[in-house]
Amino acid sequence: MRTIFFILQKEFLQIFRNRSMLPIIFVVPVVQLLVLSFAANYEIKNLTVDIIDQDGSTWSRQLRDKLLASDYFSLYRQTYDPKEAYNDLAMDRADLVLTIPPHFERDLVREDEASLQMMVNAINGSKAGLAAGYASSIIGSFNRQIRLDWLALDEDNGPARIAVDFRYWYNPDMNYKYFMVPGILGVLVTLIGGFLSGMNIVKEKEMGTIEQLNVTPIRKFHFITGKLLPFWIIALFELAFGLLVGKLVFGLPVVGNIGWVFLYAAVYLLAILGLGLLISTFTDTQQQSMFISWFFLIIFILMGGLFTPVESMPEWAQQITLFNPAAYFIKVIRMVMLKGSGWEDIRYYFGIMFVFAAVINGVAIWNYRKTV
Repeated sequence: MRTIFFILQKEFLQIFRNRSMLPIIFVVPVVQLLVLSFAANYEIKNLTVDIIDQDGSTWSRQLRDKLLASDYFSLYRQTYDPKEAYNDLAMDRADLVLTIPPHFERDLVREDEASLQMMVNAINGSKAGLAAGYASSIIGSFNRQIRLDWLALDEDNGPARIAVDFRYWYNPDMNYKYFMVPGILGVLVTLIGGFLSGMNIVKEKEMGTIEQLNVTPIRKFHFITGKLLPFWIIALFELAFGLLVGKLVFGLPVVGNIGWVFLYAAVYLLAILGLGLLISTFTDTQQQSMFISWFFLIIFILMGGLFTPVESMPEWAQQITLFNPAAYFIKVIRMVMLKGSGWEDIRYYFGIMFVFAAVINGVAIWNYRKTV
């Protein structure tokens, strides 16, 4: 233990003397947390719409007002000339064009049906899908309302009015920050553990000090523990600091026992640090280590369920995600903080992470050679 203590002392001195590493550890994560939490969300607002109202009736105006009353759409142009609207769509000035044909209200009254035309700028497929979904939902709501208002005049044949009472569990206000901030914290912990651990060991190779350490009587276990433990401590500190920022800035709720988050993070970091160690055994420069680490970490992050639900991925991608430790950490931190999950809910994920940590570190230690 005394040997490990001296190695830890040396590592912390090197870390705090390295002016380029300190901002990466303490400044960059906080900036990323604040920026991503405000910017990265699933809501798309301020969609511009052109409305071609060729009917000019009371119901067509009500439809227009209902569409623009939402937080999603803003009117760019209302016109009777389709060419103007098509030109706005082609020039990216309008995201959506809604055409209300002539006799819209008359057809609804006489024929009990009417058609609308909706054209969506689909260069950005995700944005187009949400825009079409928002507009369709608003039009559907308008359709149901006018049918209720119209048909309910006939007390015998009018539709029954059904009131639906519902509530959102675990995130009652549908605040996307409550969903994003825990996931972003998981990403930041992953980046700190994965990048810095591998680069720190490779730095010894670049400086030539690895040979000096290898000829000393320091055992492999002592050397690896002393090298990885500082970043394990720093990553847990980053998690604690990020949770504090999330609570103070975003009002992040903590429904469950926060101790489960730290306990799981402690095991999770063993796997991520082991990955950094494994990469360092195959690389000779920090640049090589950085690129290989980024290759794995970007896959972990993008396929971890932070931005895209795992259930929405293709079947083959879901199978790959089974071997993604970041996906389990993001899931667990959200379960504990938003749902209040306890040991019975997350023990399965603990078992998986212990296996990850044991396998990755076992291979890394086996592959590391303490030779000159």
